[in-house]
Amino acid sequence: MSRYLRALRRLPVDRTPVWIMRQAGRYLPEYRATRERAGSFMALCQTPELACEVTLQPLRRYPLDAAIIFSDILTIPDAWGLGLSFSEGEGPKLAHPIRRATDVSKLGILEPRESLAYVLEAIRLTRAELPEHTPLIGFSGSPWTLAAYMVDGEGGEFPRARRLLYEDPGLAGDLLDRLAAAVADYLAAQAEAGAQSLMIFDSWGGLLAPEQYRAFSLAPMRRVVQALKADPATADIPITLFGRGNGWALEELADTGCDALGLDWTVPLDQARARVGDRVALQGNLDPTALFADEAVVIAETRRVLDAFGEGPGHVFNLGHGIRPQVLPERVGTVVETVHGGKAAAEG
Repeated sequence: MSRYLRALRRLPVDRTPVWIMRQAGRYLPEYRATRERAGSFMALCQTPELACEVTLQPLRRYPLDAAIIFSDILTIPDAWGLGLSFSEGEGPKLAHPIRRATDVSKLGILEPRESLAYVLEAIRLTRAELPEHTPLIGFSGSPWTLAAYMVDGEGGEFPRARRLLYEDPGLAGDLLDRLAAAVADYLAAQAEAGAQSLMIFDSWGGLLAPEQYRAFSLAPMRRVVQALKADPATADIPITLFGRGNGWALEELADTGCDALGLDWTVPLDQARARVGDRVALQGNLDPTALFADEAVVIAETRRVLDAFGEGPGHVFNLGHGIRPQVLPERVGTVVETVHGGKAAAEG
């Protein structure tokens, strides 16, 4: 078993595993070249051979301990016909956002093996190319994060979606129930295609007040985790929940039945470990902005995160959110070498 999968199961490892959120992305010149060849971000996502290529690119540069399939969190809304597009520098937009109850009732049951077959084929292609010791991560956006985009139609502070939770909680609950089922089916299909670990990205749960968070973000994620754990085909697949701004809820997140929690950079790693104990592994949580510093600072900050977790199993090193597009590729190499002990060995 790879060190990444061992760490998620809180088993001893020879060294801390490391991968980087958005490790396949715009900070790499080879990614930018492939993106230009594809013609658009959506074409890149929807062409399995190209999605496989960009998934593998960071593994060719760095001895990372896991790959994550190149895709987007908004594939489910797009598969439902909401018209996903990306404008350079503006982020995602949905041409047909949810505006009324009939928009929700028309969504139907998602069939990910048909409507998202391109993601599953990219997973199969990538698994065939990866070395045996490098596992592949599949992922989805959380039900709430997907709902926020689906209601507002674009990113931001999601005023429409947040109002909906108060003005029509029944309709919001209906949408989130449909999304929880869709996310569970989508992740199960990714595992079937070859993903060896699954992540749920709750990027926008931190915008919600605590009671709204519990009802409309945490509860649907719990249903997804429980559905996957109840299915014999996915019961043993490790599941990581990652969220921004939800550090106050770590204990409740750990009680969902997930295997690991991804932490943003605002959560002290030693405190998080003390709070959740040995219930879950922890992933994180270097501030992505630290990668803009010079090499000595990057090394020091990376070691600070390692020291904060301390000894013992159950740590996967990562950033506290995705890598910024303007980061120098050499800084990622510095992080990986430091986590794996290369810098320390060279200095010793």
